[in-house]
Amino acid sequence: MEEVYAILDLYRRVYEDLLAVPVIKGQKSDNEKFAGGLRTTTVEGFIPATGRGIQGGTSHCLGQNFSKMFDIFVEDPNGASGDRLYVWQNSWGLSTRTIGVMVMVHGDDRGLVMPPRVALTQVVVIPAGMTSSVSDEVKQRILEKVEEVEKTLTEVDLRVKSDTRKEYTPGWKYNYWELKVQSPVHIHPLFHPHGIPNLCFWGEAVLEIGA
Repeated sequence: MEEVYAILDLYRRVYEDLLAVPVIKGQKSDNEKFAGGLRTTTVEGFIPATGRGIQGGTSHCLGQNFSKMFDIFVEDPNGASGDRLYVWQNSWGLSTRTIGVMVMVHGDDRGLVMPPRVALTQVVVIPAGMTSSVSDEVKQRILEKVEEVEKTLTEVDLRVKSDTRKEYTPGWKYNYWELKVQSPVHIHPLFHPHGIPNLCFWGEAVLEIGA
């Protein structure tokens, strides 16, 4: 059973550490266990939208039932010459079910939400406040700051993208990326006495770049 429980904990780590989905480890009842197996363990999740639980993955100890059925054996090292020892077998595997569970837990009517550790893009940097009343000098400083922030975050192994498209407003970009990325960053020149671009992270952290 040691391997069975080791794989079960691997399931848990995938769900909780990568997909940000809390799960509970447990053992199936005799009525629910894998047919013909000795014991079935499971990780179970919870879908908030429906109020229902969902099986996240199972790890089975098959015992010797199938090895006896299909005549799978090795030579018994502790027995007499020619003695057979039917092997003990385990069965496990992580499937695309994990993707479905992630979608059901984090997604909503507005779209799919990807947990940061598996998201293609973890942070988006968005320049803002580049209106017609802002000088070309300040606009250039904003774009330079965008490039600097992107480079800094990339150097610490974050997957970063800058959205400097001129045909879309910052508001449009916020709405667009809010459905895709949990850590958008917007950079703007407003509300600073020296016209230095401010750097604001959506979420808990806010950092202002001063003179």
